[in-house]
Amino acid sequence: MGSIFAPKLTAATRAKGGSVVSDDSTAPTSPSSSSSLTFTPGLAADYERTNPSRTITHRVRRICCVGAGYVGGPTAAVIAYHNPEIDVTVVDKDKQRIQRWNSKHLPIYEPGLVDIVRIARDGARGAVFLNKPTDTSVDSLDLSAAISSKQGFVFLRENMIVDGRAPNLFFSDRVAQCIGKADIVLIAVNTPTKSKGAGAGSATDMTAFEDVAVEVAKHAMPGTIIVEKSTVPCGTAELVRNTMAIHRPGVHFEILSNPEFLAAGTAMKDLMHPDRILIGSINTASGRKAAKTLASVYEAWVPPSRIIMTNVYSSELSKLVANSMLAQRISSINSISAICEKTGADVDEIAASIGSDPRIGDKFLKAGIGFGGSCFKKDILSLVYLAESLGLDEVGEYWRQVVKMNEYQRDRFSRRVIRCLNNTLLGKKITLLGYAFKANNSDTRESPALEIIKTLLEERPKEIAVFDPCCNPVVVKTEIKGLLSGQPALKEDGGPIEIHWSAYTACERSNAILITTECDEFRSSRTYAGGLGLPLTSPKAVDPRPLPNPPTESDLMSLQNYSLSIAPANTYPDNDPLKRYRPQPACESSCLDCRLIKASGYSTAGNSGENRPKERLDWSRISLGMNKPKWLFDGKGIIDAAELGELGFRVESIGRH
Repeated sequence: MGSIFAPKLTAATRAKGGSVVSDDSTAPTSPSSSSSLTFTPGLAADYERTNPSRTITHRVRRICCVGAGYVGGPTAAVIAYHNPEIDVTVVDKDKQRIQRWNSKHLPIYEPGLVDIVRIARDGARGAVFLNKPTDTSVDSLDLSAAISSKQGFVFLRENMIVDGRAPNLFFSDRVAQCIGKADIVLIAVNTPTKSKGAGAGSATDMTAFEDVAVEVAKHAMPGTIIVEKSTVPCGTAELVRNTMAIHRPGVHFEILSNPEFLAAGTAMKDLMHPDRILIGSINTASGRKAAKTLASVYEAWVPPSRIIMTNVYSSELSKLVANSMLAQRISSINSISAICEKTGADVDEIAASIGSDPRIGDKFLKAGIGFGGSCFKKDILSLVYLAESLGLDEVGEYWRQVVKMNEYQRDRFSRRVIRCLNNTLLGKKITLLGYAFKANNSDTRESPALEIIKTLLEERPKEIAVFDPCCNPVVVKTEIKGLLSGQPALKEDGGPIEIHWSAYTACERSNAILITTECDEFRSSRTYAGGLGLPLTSPKAVDPRPLPNPPTESDLMSLQNYSLSIAPANTYPDNDPLKRYRPQPACESSCLDCRLIKASGYSTAGNSGENRPKERLDWSRISLGMNKPKWLFDGKGIIDAAELGELGFRVESIGRH
């Protein structure tokens, strides 16, 4: 198959107007005054002409994001990716986390995150490609002519040259210094539920957020725009404003609310193609101006029609309400699944029926073992606390019931497993397929799987085997050891839990398999359209050429995805058909991730699943290695019971008799 890209760039290419960067040096890991602009002057002028509603002469030159976690890291990466003229620095006091962001071992796994980080953090080489839709034969012919030319390269009218770009995404532990240089400061730290003191169990723990607010107050430049990215209680903007007044009396700061609406497993898609950007400000001239300044950053890739302006308190509360209502739908359909199991109704058929009603819709009507993650439960409880603190006890109880139903569903599933195995797990091996709370990510916070493991431990099984295609087994071991510190849990400590690198070893000689994460890899053939053993791939992209001149990063990403979709497997080992990637930063000799990889013998283990092979499981192979009776408990509704019944499995599914 012919490539759609030219094999190399020569002086003849540059003579046609290109100034392509092909430097192989690695990117700096901290901001440098010599690398603040990414576009060359020529491209910058083109950018302004083709984006009349946005100008790169606005005052935003530096953004600092405080918090390098699941919100801060990906959000900052996408902002930097689409705004090459803005330096974006992510700061965190956790030096190990910062070290991982500055390496090839990113601390979190989200599909597509590595591609975004590599372009923004490391910079990119220039590229040249045929800017017209072609079939492979024409493509190959054109490139053959270019390669065979005596001049080394023939500049064809259809070729497009893209300049390289300098790094503009940086990760640092120098919190105060980076805050002091920023025009906009994003606060994206964790805001968990309080575990002790007043409001324990429902109120939001604002400790980390308050600490950052003080740091910002001490070090931010006058006029800095301070943005709440963390999910916070309604009224937090006033807390920030008071903090600024205490530490910097007489100095003006604008406080905005800009909550994230990311779903784990699709976070990069949600950031690259958001359905809305919500910006809340106070209703003053300076407040509205600050909101427009932040909006100009998003307008690099988000249509203005999707940017919603509200007052700051509406924005803060909207985030809590959105997550609470989504969780409410999950608990509602899960309550119906319990009725289905008693009556013979099928919960999927019911969901399809009511989901066809346009007043209801089909989103979040998939019955399962309940929601997890760091957002839903925390945000519902925050809403409960707000209602109760306002004297609205009935409102609080209404929303608290959503959490109760979620816990009931999870516990009901665990009891069903124990009951089917004759009310005893002694001497038996139980396998959990899935540990993260959702597919296609490595976030294990509030994972239903962990609570199920706790229940199973009480029955003293011989082994609890765990496998997740996106989670690093060593990280999972460390987490379980910390969360279950009151008892020997891991096998290496005398407990029954073993974390596996392979689904097949996890299922070998097992008495029961529990599907606890809806990974496509676990689906049976009738619920998954791909072929047995074939890599899981997205549908082929449509050729986006011709691209506008100059192309945006979104345009280039579309072309990259198209090329990957039509190329045979392993054609581009680095997923880089445009050859824009520069080498990633080299790891230090003390790199913990490299040591884990070496110890495990698995070459991509330290990359949190980004490059791990993801293939649909061969259920017939698993069946052969299991103990009889071969129990399979489908907690996510992704298995065809009749199909696996033919393989000898006894299938129990959520919402089915």
